[in-house]
Amino acid sequence: MSKLRKTPLYEEHKKLKARLVPFAGWEMPVQYSGVIQEHEAVRTKVGVFDVSHMGEFFISGKRAEEYLNRVTTNNVTKLEDGTCQYTLLCYENGTVVDDLILSRVSPTEYIAVVNAANLQKDLKWLMDQNKEGVEIIDRSDEFAMLAIQGPNSEKLVSKIYNSDFSSLKYYNFSQPEYHGAPSYVMRTGYTGESGFEGMVPVSKACELWQDVMTLGQEFGIQPVGLGARDTLRLEVAYSLYGHEISDQICPLEASLGWVIKLKKGDFIGREALQKVKDEGLKRKVVGFELTEPGIGRDGCDVYVGDQKIGYVTSGTFSPSLKKSIGLALIDISHVEIDKEIELDIRGRRKKAIIVKTPFYKKM
Repeated sequence: MSKLRKTPLYEEHKKLKARLVPFAGWEMPVQYSGVIQEHEAVRTKVGVFDVSHMGEFFISGKRAEEYLNRVTTNNVTKLEDGTCQYTLLCYENGTVVDDLILSRVSPTEYIAVVNAANLQKDLKWLMDQNKEGVEIIDRSDEFAMLAIQGPNSEKLVSKIYNSDFSSLKYYNFSQPEYHGAPSYVMRTGYTGESGFEGMVPVSKACELWQDVMTLGQEFGIQPVGLGARDTLRLEVAYSLYGHEISDQICPLEASLGWVIKLKKGDFIGREALQKVKDEGLKRKVVGFELTEPGIGRDGCDVYVGDQKIGYVTSGTFSPSLKKSIGLALIDISHVEIDKEIELDIRGRRKKAIIVKTPFYKKM
C-alpha cells in the first residue's frame, strides 16, 4: 500500500486533535469536535475545510477556449474573466470522467479544480484529448485550498483580506494578494451555504489557516472535516463522483442536464447524451427519506415488493432535518414522489418514501 499523502495543514489538524482517516490517497480530517456540531456551525455560523487535496490544472493557449468547450459539457464560451462554471468531463459513451469547476482567468488562461481521487486519471485524459496544442500544467502541489462556508463567511473573508467581498457574485472569483503572495478567492462551495474557496501558495497555507481560526472567533468559526462535508452536500442533493455520477452513470440520470449544453456544438460524449435524451431515461437518481429507524448507506439495494429497482448511491442521517435521507438510482417506472420503497439494510428491509430534492432549503 502506498504511503498516504499529507496536506500542508496536517500538523494544524493534529494540534486540533482531528480524527484523521485515509481519503483518496490522503490522510484527511474526518471530524474535529463531531460531525453534528461541525455541520451546524456551517449552517448557522461559519466553518473552514481543508480541501488542499483537490487538484488544480492551469490550462492556457490561444485555443484554450476551443479545447475546453470540446472536452467539457457546459458552454465555456459563456465564461468571462473572473467567472467560474460547474461542468463535466464525459467519455464518448456519455458517462462521467469527473466533475469540476472551471474558472476563466483570461481568454487564454483557465483553472480547472478537479477531485483528488481522479487527479491523475483526469490529467491523462485531458492530455490525451489535446488536439488544440494547449498547455496543461498540474499545479496541485503548489497550492493549498481552504473552503470557508456559512452565513458568516463573507464577513470573515472580508476581514482576512481587509477588503469588501459583498460584491463578489456567486460563481465569480477575484485575485487579491494574501500577505504579498498571489491568491484566488472563488465564491463557490459544496455545502448549499454562502461561501468561498481560497487558493494560496503552499508556503502561505498555515498562515491562512491561522488567520481563519483567529479572526473567525467572533463569527463562530469551526474547523470541519469530511464527515460534515458529506452530510452538508447530501442535504442539498449535490452529486458526488463515484456515487451519483461515475463512469457507469449517465449525468442525465443524476439530473445534471443543466450543465450539458447539447446545442453548443460538438463535444466529447454529446452524441451519446443526445441519444439518451431522445430515447428517454431508463433510470434516475431520486431522493428518499426513511420512515422507520435506519440509515440507507451507499450500495443498499432498493425494492418495491419483491422487485429490485435500484440501489442507494448516498445516504446519511441529516443533522438539519433530524431524519435519515439519501439518494438512490432506480428504474424510471418507479420514480414518483411519495411512493413507498424498501431498502435492504444489512439483510433487513426498511421502509422509505421518495421525496423531492434538495432535502434542505434555506428559510
